Amino acid sequence: MTVLLISRSDSAATWAAELRRQAPDMPLKVWPDDIDGLDPASVTYVIAAKPPPGEIARYPNVKAVLSLWAGVDHITADPDFPAHLPIARMVESGLTNGMREFVMAQALAAHLKLPDYLNQQRQQLWRPEIRGPHGTEPLVEEVTVGILGLGVMGEACARALADFGFPVVGWARSPKDIPGVESLCGDDGLETLLSRSRILVNLLPRTDATEDILNADLFAKLPEGAYLINVGRGEHLVEADLLQALDSGQLAGATLDVFREEPLPGKHPFWTHPAITVTPHIASITRVRTGVGRLRAAIESFERGETPEGVVDPKAGY
Repeated sequence: MTVLLISRSDSAATWAAELRRQAPDMPLKVWPDDIDGLDPASVTYVIAAKPPPGEIARYPNVKAVLSLWAGVDHITADPDFPAHLPIARMVESGLTNGMREFVMAQALAAHLKLPDYLNQQRQQLWRPEIRGPHGTEPLVEEVTVGILGLGVMGEACARALADFGFPVVGWARSPKDIPGVESLCGDDGLETLLSRSRILVNLLPRTDATEDILNADLFAKLPEGAYLINVGRGEHLVEADLLQALDSGQLAGATLDVFREEPLPGKHPFWTHPAITVTPHIASITRVRTGVGRLRAAIESFERGETPEGVVDPKAGY
C-alpha cells in the first residue's frame, strides 16, 4: 500500500511533515518529488488538494481519494477523474470551529454596522446615528439570520448564532433537526427564508444546482438593507448582480471570502467598494495538526470496509 499526497497548495510540505510525524507507519509518498521510480499500481490512497488534471487517473488501484479541504470540487472538476472512486471530504474540528468563529464575527459586525463605522473613521466622520436614532438600535433577537446549507459547518454556525440569541432559519436539501434552529427545504422553504433574513450566510457546496444561486432574483427576495456573507464558493455569486444590489440599496453590505478568481485581481471592483469586506479565503482553514488524525482515521475506516464520515454523495455532488 502507498499513500500519495498530491497537493498544489502552498501547505503541501507542512502536511507531508506532519503526516510523517503523526503517522510514521504510513507508507507516504509526495507528488511530484517521489514520483520517479514509483510504481503507479502501488498507490492505493490519494490525499489531494487541487491535483493536476489527469494525475489521479494515472494510478489504477486507488481505493479512495481524501480531500485536504471541506470542498471536493477541486478534485471533481478534473474531467479525467475516475468517477467510480469514493471521495472523503475533510471533516475536522479545527475546520468547523474556524468557520463558526468567522461567521459569528461577521454576523455581529454586520449587525453592529462595524464596516460602516470603519468607513467613517477613514473619512474622519463622527456619525453615531448610523445605526438609527438613539434607542432604536435592534438587538440580536430582532435580527433573523438565514443560513443556506446545513452541513457540518452550516449546522455549527447555526447553533452558535442561535445560542447567542439570533433567530436562525436554515435551508438544506432535506429537513434537519437542530435545536433552536428553524429548518426549511424546497423552493417554498427558500422563499420563506429569504423573506425573513436580515443577514444571509451562504455555506452551500458548489454543484450544478447551486452555481450562480446568489443572483439578482435572490437578492430581490431579501428584506431591503439585508447583508450577505459568502463563505461557500465564488461560483455561487453573480458578481455584477451583487454590485447592482449594493448600489441600489437592496443590500446594505457584503462580506466575501471566496471568489471566482483567486487571488482576487488587483483592479477588481470588490477591493474598493465601500460596502464590501474582502477576506482572502481564510474563513476556515484545515488545521494540519488536527487534520492528519482525520486522514489517518479515514484510511483505516476504508481498510476495514467501512464508510468514513464525509464521503461524498456523487448524485448530490457533496
